[in-house]
Amino acid sequence: MNAWRAEALGGVQRARTSSGFDVRARAPLRLGLAGGGTDLSPYCDQFGGAVLNVTIDRFAFAHITPSADGAVSFRANDLGVQEHHELGARPRIDEGLSLHRAVYDHVVETYLDGAAPALNVSTTIDAPAGSGLGSSSALVVALVEAFRLALDLPLGPADVARLAFHIERRKLGLAGGRQDQYAAAFGGVNFIEFLPEDKVLVSPLRVPRAYLNEFESSLVICFTGQSRRSETIIKEQIDGLVGMNAETLESMHQLKADAALMREALLRGDMRDMAAILMRSWSAKKRTASGVATDTVDRLFDLAIAEGAWGGKVSGAGGGGFLMFFTDPENRHHLISTLNRAGGQASSVKVTFEGAEAWSVPR
Repeated sequence: MNAWRAEALGGVQRARTSSGFDVRARAPLRLGLAGGGTDLSPYCDQFGGAVLNVTIDRFAFAHITPSADGAVSFRANDLGVQEHHELGARPRIDEGLSLHRAVYDHVVETYLDGAAPALNVSTTIDAPAGSGLGSSSALVVALVEAFRLALDLPLGPADVARLAFHIERRKLGLAGGRQDQYAAAFGGVNFIEFLPEDKVLVSPLRVPRAYLNEFESSLVICFTGQSRRSETIIKEQIDGLVGMNAETLESMHQLKADAALMREALLRGDMRDMAAILMRSWSAKKRTASGVATDTVDRLFDLAIAEGAWGGKVSGAGGGGFLMFFTDPENRHHLISTLNRAGGQASSVKVTFEGAEAWSVPR
């Protein structure tokens, strides 16, 4: 893949066509089991945050191919949106397909000395926008990973995660925490600590296979049908932290403690205890901001509990997106069917252990 970089740096304003290879990448989405919100600044900067998350068999995909017409195009296949830009036009990164634009812009400025290659950059995500599964961050990670391979950049998983965080949160100014980028970059079951001075510790959990089997067999996820914009919820949480709101701080401390307790419950294979921690975390999460729960979320949540779910909560900031529940594996089919009849989109889910991956394919 070095030739892509060499041609751009050499002033050839097109991607390499002689190589005969295109680049693809994927990054897994995640379920936030516990501690979500404690990865937000200023909480993690002052108190240190901790989350437990797990990547699942849903992915964000990115594809990079040379442009035949000497221009730059961005396409989100799942959204049906496409953009076409003349080479060197440098469109604003806060408009249109902003994630695609921002990653491309950063790569050109940082690694190609401003020499913009003519490329087609397309993406697809296995979940609706605003799903609460970290899909936007996984998309940025997949894009960064694709360019890492295309340009032969010396970036490991932590570097990819940091760069994705920088582009999404700082360059674009999009509200949110840090866990999504690290989950997507590393993959698997991880206890992640977010410490002052942007220090991040990723600790993969070695969960016995039998416990993982029970985890998967007990787990149900359900899309509420509501895609939510998390910015309002996150802003309210941040405002509460900046203002040292006592209820917000107490709730965040509880969420952080629950992450450590959830880790221990998973390592013991105790799904009932995990469900109880989910319930406690859900109560704490709702106290951090208004709008975390909605009428639809409450309706599906109450139905699931009535139909035998041991416990559950929303994945992500709330306001819609995906719910997750633990139930007796023998009750899982009934719970999924009941939620689907009630207007949800429920299914089983599997754990994945690979983080962001990129590969080349013959054209």
